[in-house]
Amino acid sequence: MEIGPYIKLHRIKQEMTQAELAEGIVSYAYLSKIENQKTEASPNVISLLCTRLGIQLNNETDETIRRKCQEWYDMLFDVNDKEEIIKRYQELNDLMYEHHSDSLVMFEIHKVRYFLVIGEMEEALNQVNKLAEMSGTFDSLHSFYWYKFKGNYSSLTSEFNQALRMYKLAEEKLNQLDLSEDAVADIQYVIAVTHSKLRNTLEAIDYAEKAIDTFRKQYNFVRCAQCHNLLGISFRRIRMYDKAIKHFHLALHLGELNKNRQLIQLTNQNLGYLYSTKGESKEAIKHYREIIYDEEVDLVERLAAISSLIKEYNEISNYEEARKVIDYGLTMIDQFSDKNEFKLFYYVIHTYHYSLNKDHDKLEVLLIDNFIPYLKQHKDYANIVVYANLLAKHYEQFKKYKDAAKYYKMANLAYEQIAVI
Repeated sequence: MEIGPYIKLHRIKQEMTQAELAEGIVSYAYLSKIENQKTEASPNVISLLCTRLGIQLNNETDETIRRKCQEWYDMLFDVNDKEEIIKRYQELNDLMYEHHSDSLVMFEIHKVRYFLVIGEMEEALNQVNKLAEMSGTFDSLHSFYWYKFKGNYSSLTSEFNQALRMYKLAEEKLNQLDLSEDAVADIQYVIAVTHSKLRNTLEAIDYAEKAIDTFRKQYNFVRCAQCHNLLGISFRRIRMYDKAIKHFHLALHLGELNKNRQLIQLTNQNLGYLYSTKGESKEAIKHYREIIYDEEVDLVERLAAISSLIKEYNEISNYEEARKVIDYGLTMIDQFSDKNEFKLFYYVIHTYHYSLNKDHDKLEVLLIDNFIPYLKQHKDYANIVVYANLLAKHYEQFKKYKDAAKYYKMANLAYEQIAVI
């Protein structure tokens, strides 16, 4: 990394203004020229600036730093122990700021990914904002990861159009870079996922098939299974059910080969939803029940299956089994003091709980004041259709036809949004 941008990065990191860094050494206008590579400063000036910043100019350890960075970058893209990722980060962070390393910019860009992996969304956004001032100096490789990780952030905040724009900018850099096939396939996969989120089904299929071709060649069965799941979802949406089932069963087989419980149960959730869509409740219930008692699987996946199972039992009027699953779901949610993380499932389970117990006042308050506004905020049109219809039928039952018409209309408008997407 050139010394000017390196100084600028350290100054920004330390929240120091140009005037504060330049005072007594050079004018802040001259410092600006150094930082933006518009002039070449003398070694003495560079040394004074670095001393004020508390950094050393020593390239002897750069190869070691580069190797350690690459190991850490790889950890951010695979399932790894978060404690080890954090430990490696702290070690690298200390090392990086003791030396002038060519790896610094890439390390700073990967911090965005790191904060996302450990669930620190606010820190990830802060890092994006810190780097934005530097982004004009990024080379093609830096830009590729910069756009990709900004896409990751937007995706996790449900800003899928913005995520797709960032991913496409990253994709445009590929013809300027000599990246591994795996890195290319990964950007193709995340583009496929984002198209899927936006209901761009044909585009999702196109990119998923590109990615899976590479993952097959590398015998990367976990990534292949992820692609099969994505393809299964896409073919289900266009009602090519046989193709969808084929892809889901391939994903299930690969998950079992790798003894990956998370992947197996994600596929069971997808199969359950597919059979529910086809009206085959018995098959749907079988797949959902595979998930709900599996303690090796993340709680969010189990709660998703519980919510789906309750809806399925309710749909076939098996209220006794629905109540059993509701009680189990309530017990699981009550273990956690912070309900925000599982708010969607909290609302789903309580909706059916109040409905089956004929607690009409609580049902109306939950849906009108909490659940439906939550779904609108998250633009979850599919669930708005379900729960606006549920509320409309509730009002219709009590001959409140004006209120019923209002929520039927809301369900229809949400359905039109899905059609547009």
